[in-house]
Amino acid sequence: MDAIDAPCAVMDRLPAGFLDCPPEKLIDILPGPTLFDFPGHDPRPLFVSTLLHGNEYSGLAAMQCVLRRHIERGLPRSLLFFVGNIRAAAADLRTLPDQLDFNRVWPGTLYPDDPQALQARWIYDYAARRGIFASIDIHNNTGFNPHYACIKKLDPRFIALARLFSRIVVHSQRPVGTHAAAFADLCPAMTVECGKAGAGSATQHAIELVEAALSISHLPDHPPTPHDVDLLRTYAIVKPPKGTSFSFDGTPADFMFRADIDHLNFSELAPGVSFGKARAGVKLDILPGEGEETAPGEYFDYADGEIRLSRPAIPAMLTVDPRAVELDCLCYLMHRIGLDGERA
Repeated sequence: MDAIDAPCAVMDRLPAGFLDCPPEKLIDILPGPTLFDFPGHDPRPLFVSTLLHGNEYSGLAAMQCVLRRHIERGLPRSLLFFVGNIRAAAADLRTLPDQLDFNRVWPGTLYPDDPQALQARWIYDYAARRGIFASIDIHNNTGFNPHYACIKKLDPRFIALARLFSRIVVHSQRPVGTHAAAFADLCPAMTVECGKAGAGSATQHAIELVEAALSISHLPDHPPTPHDVDLLRTYAIVKPPKGTSFSFDGTPADFMFRADIDHLNFSELAPGVSFGKARAGVKLDILPGEGEETAPGEYFDYADGEIRLSRPAIPAMLTVDPRAVELDCLCYLMHRIGLDGERA
């Protein structure tokens, strides 16, 4: 496809004001989702994706800082830098009602013929032609979570990339259509979760990650020692069924989750831990975290209207933000695994 017909803007220089532009104002200086293509001393590019969710802006702030440092004297490595959902960023929302989630439209998506998916495929093909070195998709979340990385493949190079960010690494096959899952077929790729947007530590940690990934010459292909990585796998995705109601503040609903539920994230929970209360006859949907052929089984019982874990699990991404639950899920349930992929 000729550049003039490209479904995504591609720029080789920053527009005036970009480095100091807040996320809600990007819509005034960019034509839409934009891919920046910058040369560097090492020609194999690092791909960095930001603002796939419009209200998760630590990645943008981090990249503005990195580019401020390097753009005049030159980058140590070539860089493909994608700025995604600027329309949602203008409204401080994850995604707009007329849009698909920007992190569910990449190759492997359930919506391959949607215009957003065609745009994502074009960007993916562009990156493939450039022979990218590694890919990082930077996100925030709404609950209390440590900073961690997610990878699709238990390849030593993927783990080494993740270790540049955190020793907590989550191996995940779901949901489909994510940026990191698609790019895993091109190079070591990961999603990083930097905690809550607006936290200085989130931006600083993302800066340190990108600087490290721009500077290293290669990713080691030998496995780490077990004590160097805390490796978990997503086994189940938990969602309130469509059409049910839920609350976190005690308001009567089908599911009345505990107000501090997000403080359970990354805790090793024993059977019997309560997530809240449920009306008679309603149960949470438990979806597979691996493949459709892998039934996750039941994780909760509902005796006496209490939602209690029925087996040990480690939750991630629990949130008290109703909109986040509606657009994504209540949480992911994980178990520790070894470097061989077997349950620890």
